[in-house]
Amino acid sequence: MTKRNWKRMRPHSLRHALELCKDYARERHNLSVERIAELMGLTDHWTLYKWFQTGRMPTNLIRPYETACGIDFVTRWLAASSGRLLIDMPSGRNTTAQDMQVLQSVLNDTVGQLLQFYAGKTKEADTLAAIQQAMEGLAWHRGNVEKHLQPELELGANE
Repeated sequence: MTKRNWKRMRPHSLRHALELCKDYARERHNLSVERIAELMGLTDHWTLYKWFQTGRMPTNLIRPYETACGIDFVTRWLAASSGRLLIDMPSGRNTTAQDMQVLQSVLNDTVGQLLQFYAGKTKEADTLAAIQQAMEGLAWHRGNVEKHLQPELELGANE
């Protein structure tokens, strides 16, 4: 079984976002649902299973859930479902050739996805996810260029 490319995953519903977070925690951090519930401070892990089934989670537990899982798919879905872009905060740092290659790859994939969609060969949800990812990448670079003259200190940068 091939590993998922988590950077390119986009949830298509709240329930899917909850499941993607859980799957990421299991695959990348080897966390079970029981351990996620423990990290969130829940006394009963069955509550998490109920939320996965119904797609309903109390709002005040979204951040603890995402923190425990190590990824923010629920927040991303909430932003995208409201027609908003969600990008990491640009720091104004110089980019590398690899950063530019990643951006170009995302943009090329998006154009390819659009061509496939208009030819009737791909799903709407996949095409929208690709477009969202491309717009977020461009928005990050836009913000990074704006901050380039006054870059922030890279304290605790996880790159």
